[in-house]
Amino acid sequence: MSPSSHPARFGLVSISDRASQGVYKDEGLPSLKSWLSRALISPWESIERLIPDERPIIAQTLIDLVDHQGCDIVFTTGGTGPTPRDVTPEATLDIADRELPGFGEQMRQISLAFVPTAILSRQTAVIRGRSLIVNLPGRPRSIQETLEGLRNSDTGAIEVSGLFAAIPYGLELIGGPSLFTNETVCKAFRPKK
Repeated sequence: MSPSSHPARFGLVSISDRASQGVYKDEGLPSLKSWLSRALISPWESIERLIPDERPIIAQTLIDLVDHQGCDIVFTTGGTGPTPRDVTPEATLDIADRELPGFGEQMRQISLAFVPTAILSRQTAVIRGRSLIVNLPGRPRSIQETLEGLRNSDTGAIEVSGLFAAIPYGLELIGGPSLFTNETVCKAFRPKK
């Protein structure tokens, strides 16, 4: 297969009360864009949003990006912890057609290699129509680790697959576009035909 000539459309949403108020600079959106720029060889474009931790605003933003802006995939970053203000998973589930709990399980597995508090994270992924929505952690390094996977510190080889290895095939299964990756960053899995 060769990369599609039509760019895939990514919704990138950073969810933070303080960053959305300008108290500090958002790091989620730049981290996501940087990683996607390294990982993808197929054409893509992004629509970005920086919003507060408000459940109705998150839900409406996700609906807009999928239903009106035509995003094939939406990545959120932030708002997935256990505090009362962390409502990203609830807002995501509010607008979902189906849940994909394996994404959250894999993110927690990867993060547990670094911190025992990873079990407090509540990331998930869902399908809405023909779009995939994935809740990522908020820290730039955690975003990269969960998307890319765990690498051997000596060889650099992937030891635990990151989320993105499954996303291109998963997106095709729900009727989305084909995505092709730079295999030195992330090797996408597709079953042999």
